[in-house]
Amino acid sequence: MSVELVLRFIGGILAGYGGWELASGVVDLTQSSPQFVYLLLFSIATASFLAAFLLTPYVTTRPFLWVLHKITHTSASDIVAAAIGLIIGLLIGVLLALPLSLLPSFLGRLLPLAASLLLGYFGMTTLITHKREIFGLVGLPRDWGRTRSGAEASHRVLVDTSAIIDGRIADVVQTGFLAGPMVVPRFVLEELQRIADSPDSLRRNRGRRGLDILNKLQKDASVPIEIGDAEVDGNLDVDAKLVRLAREIRCSIVTNDYNLNRVAGIQGVKVLNINELANAVKSVVLPGEEMVVKIIQEGKEYGQGVGYLDDGTMVVVENGRKSLNSNVEIVVTRVLQTVAGRMIFAQPKSSHSTTHSGHGTAA
Repeated sequence: MSVELVLRFIGGILAGYGGWELASGVVDLTQSSPQFVYLLLFSIATASFLAAFLLTPYVTTRPFLWVLHKITHTSASDIVAAAIGLIIGLLIGVLLALPLSLLPSFLGRLLPLAASLLLGYFGMTTLITHKREIFGLVGLPRDWGRTRSGAEASHRVLVDTSAIIDGRIADVVQTGFLAGPMVVPRFVLEELQRIADSPDSLRRNRGRRGLDILNKLQKDASVPIEIGDAEVDGNLDVDAKLVRLAREIRCSIVTNDYNLNRVAGIQGVKVLNINELANAVKSVVLPGEEMVVKIIQEGKEYGQGVGYLDDGTMVVVENGRKSLNSNVEIVVTRVLQTVAGRMIFAQPKSSHSTTHSGHGTAA
């Protein structure tokens, strides 16, 4: 039996007993028949029990767990700033309490309390909002207490939806290139769920693949992954929220979205682009180098064949169409680096040798 269920029964019993006693003091037992009186008392007690049974968690465990969650997920600087702001606000409220208490009637009793609560709230909000400037004025570092530890702050990364759906991040994590914890913001997870529930089959499959990758990442003990509950302006799109959150908590973004990469870079946010990482670790190929590649499809131009290296690099082979579905010895003629990745242009070794021999004879 859960603690919440036990508290529901305790609250219901106390409320039922209280409703019975309160009704007993209000109902005139001498003016009605005993059957009617006891039926009325029982109905009131039952209603009180049911109401308390339903509402008890919302006045006991739920507020406690909410406060506990806020405390455990709030930085030390926010807690200190909130405490200082509350104290300052209450002190100002105490100073105003005396003149407010001189007002006539109930205003003199109500306004001092209301002013203290209101000023305490304003004090907390002001100190939390402007804590960096205030800490700077008193000589503390502007980012003091911003994260749980300096080492953790420097290695934490936010994960974008595109990086999760892409799937290669799971392989990157297994290699150990990402040392710190990865944070998946709640709004990224919600976008992933919306894609997985899309009526379009392609988007739906991509979303479900992303959820599978996220589940795989959570089971990987090498790098912890967290679901972040940080609140960001709800009017922004997911990319804008991600950039703003990265700026607030001073961490990097893992993505393979080219547009997000550029926008984040403009705003001073470091981006770990999976596509750039994949291109960086591809083997270096130079013009004149010989290799063997399998032609698996036709190219865009007449006579071209297309193959791929083991790392996924596209190889366009001139006059390679006639060798479709065959392994061909080729000679690299040109290497082109594009935004999408690296492309290699080559010729079959036989035709390349013939061309050079022809040039030599002509010479």
